[in-house]
Amino acid sequence: MTQMLRSFIAQIDRFAPPTLATLARFTFAAVLAGYYWASGLTKIDGFGLSLNGYAQIFPKAMEAVSYDVSALGPFHALVVAAGTAAEFLLPALLILGLATRPAALGMIGFVLVQTATDLWGHGALGQPETLGAWFDRVPDSLIADQRLLWIALLCVPVFHGAGPLSLDRLIARRIG
Repeated sequence: MTQMLRSFIAQIDRFAPPTLATLARFTFAAVLAGYYWASGLTKIDGFGLSLNGYAQIFPKAMEAVSYDVSALGPFHALVVAAGTAAEFLLPALLILGLATRPAALGMIGFVLVQTATDLWGHGALGQPETLGAWFDRVPDSLIADQRLLWIALLCVPVFHGAGPLSLDRLIARRIG
């Protein structure tokens, strides 16, 4: 019985990384990709960046200039453009399994910046119901709980790669 259990565990250990990597990418596509794409769409207006994009990313700066985008500098435009592009590009790369590790790392960085913006820019630090807390038996806070789960999910492709159903794997087979 012990040998059979060891053999079973060895099979699980063998298939776990590629299975988890594919499952993590599928879960990201099913749960978060639409969220980020919808958010990215709110930041564009026609072929340019929208007022809403600036207000979401730089809420205090926009309020200080009475929501006049022209009063902000090129740094602000660059950050809004980069953030908007990241909301479309990084999820697409993850779903396709292309440059998966850097894309997952980029998404983790994006989630951290998004969280900092929510905490300090949008005042979530002063909103306990939005901020939430870990180890409080309430698993649905918008920031503490959800963002930790998102980052944990994104760590799977960082550490295990894209999995067998990916462009990364296809490219590696063609090159190698």
